[in-house]
Amino acid sequence: MKRSELIMGMPITVEIVGSDKPEKTISRIFEYFRSVDRRFSTYKSTSEISKINRGLLREDWSDEMRRVLDLCEQTKRETNGYFDIRTPNGLLDPSGLVKGWSIQNAAEMTLKSGCEDFYIEAGGDIQVHGKNSDGEEWKIGIRNPFDSEEIVKTLQLTNAGIATSGTYIRGQHIYNPHTYGSQIDDVKSLTVIGPNIFDADRFATATFAMGVEGVNFIEALPGFEAYMIHSDKIATMTSGFERYVW
Repeated sequence: MKRSELIMGMPITVEIVGSDKPEKTISRIFEYFRSVDRRFSTYKSTSEISKINRGLLREDWSDEMRRVLDLCEQTKRETNGYFDIRTPNGLLDPSGLVKGWSIQNAAEMTLKSGCEDFYIEAGGDIQVHGKNSDGEEWKIGIRNPFDSEEIVKTLQLTNAGIATSGTYIRGQHIYNPHTYGSQIDDVKSLTVIGPNIFDADRFATATFAMGVEGVNFIEALPGFEAYMIHSDKIATMTSGFERYVW
């Protein structure tokens, strides 16, 4: 069973294979994503993160919010400051971590429900587990940032997360926090494969902010691979990326 909804300002798709009653699990997953949106959306004045940006004291934060913001701080340390949720105007925007974190939580919910074969995607970031409806590993395409109708690489994945950061859809929304105000113009897209979508997503965001050096950061990160498309239409990949290419 496969279903899509527009939540958190982006399309979210859940596909569950080989389960007798997937409807209940899928409904729970979408309700979970709606609860994440209610808490973490910077576009909703009633969300907890919006209240924090208006001065809500830490002692009044939810445990979930504290956990996410602590993970953001941890990621900042792990990426030498390239992952920074504080915007130039001083507000907090944890969306660079929340998407992958929420997909990972949804995947864990799916596994706990007894479903082993599934695909969960939110805004292009994906967690897959088990096999697809053909009994094969899941096929994931990387789009050409210069032509969204073209797939430049098709990958074969299972029990893994894959996330892509880039400027070709949303424009310049990721910046180097060490040089605020300067655009990242040497990279068009960066795709990261990791053992789970939480780590793949947060590191994709941080390494895109590093520019062309981001692929070297992933190369040195055990268990991760990356595929970078430069602004001059040249691609660079990490040493183990080819094993995922279908």
